[in-house]
Amino acid sequence: MPASSALRRSLAVISALPLLTLAACGYGSQAKDDGAAKVAAGAKKIDGLDSVKIGYFGNLTHGTALVGRQQGIFQKSLGATEAEYATFNAGPSEIEALNSGSIDIGWIGPSPAINGYTKSDGKNLRIIGGSASGGVKLVVNPEKIKSLKDVKGKRIATPQHGNTQDVAFLNWATEQGWKVDAESGKGDVTVVRSDNKVTPDAFKSGSIDGAWVPEPTASKLVAEGGKVLLDEATLWPDKKFVITNIIVRQDFLKKYPKVVEAVLKGSVETNKWINANPDAAKEAANKQLEQDSGKALPAAVLDPAWKSIQFTDDPLASTLRTEAEHAVKAGLLEKPDLEGIYDLAPLNEVLKAEGEPTVDDAGLGAK
Repeated sequence: MPASSALRRSLAVISALPLLTLAACGYGSQAKDDGAAKVAAGAKKIDGLDSVKIGYFGNLTHGTALVGRQQGIFQKSLGATEAEYATFNAGPSEIEALNSGSIDIGWIGPSPAINGYTKSDGKNLRIIGGSASGGVKLVVNPEKIKSLKDVKGKRIATPQHGNTQDVAFLNWATEQGWKVDAESGKGDVTVVRSDNKVTPDAFKSGSIDGAWVPEPTASKLVAEGGKVLLDEATLWPDKKFVITNIIVRQDFLKKYPKVVEAVLKGSVETNKWINANPDAAKEAANKQLEQDSGKALPAAVLDPAWKSIQFTDDPLASTLRTEAEHAVKAGLLEKPDLEGIYDLAPLNEVLKAEGEPTVDDAGLGAK
């Protein structure tokens, strides 16, 4: 069944945001992999493809991509098909890059994936795997906010209008019985849409009273004197919810299935290595962040941030369905038809080959 394309005007505007330019540092590192990721002698191209373009954010919640790139795991899995990378600051720009063919595969949050899928009537992308759970917190100024009830009447930042954390905060505020206009962010709580790069300065200056943000931004705010008032994981069954998916262009998946399988194999191997070597993985992620942005995270930020994220191959599909329901309830989305948003067959083939349990699409798989 085709997905509903009846998004509200707010999401249509978001999804139509232009691709960020290199100068803005939102659509960046478009170089072939280097350092540890040398193409092995005698390696062959997969599906005859010269290169595959992979996108991700400079967030620790995209740690699989950071570590897999830094350790050369993706390149090893891809043989002589070279891995090229691009970094993003926001989901809409990555969806635009995927739709335009500027990237082939990407790590991305659930809300942009839902928006991209529904806006294209289910034709442009598929979610093909999971990557991470958790790593999102409500951090506040403890002098202004001492309890959850004190959040009412305050100015709380989220990364972007309609993004995953924006939806989560609006849903939580609704559950408190507060009214907030999703479009303007005004109401019983004022929602301030603020890029994660500038949120710490806004917090330090006092222009916001707190923020519902992913790592490492949450731990940066704590380092500035903030207090974690709520960990979003506590709101979910088993404290698990999808924060990062792996997506692919449908035409790319159809034309280059073995390349997609190779990237997924690299992702599974990376997650296994991360979970077996958390300290080394943390340092590898930080090294890649430094190479991407020019600045590494201090230990006071890196250590608590990394501990709050779970890396998993499971896309936690049932929680994606719930997050879509939250967006509907918040007034950001007409009820979508998400049937077909997942194609987990390639991932499950990789998992079977690795002797790992397969994962479920919660009834939202491609037929």
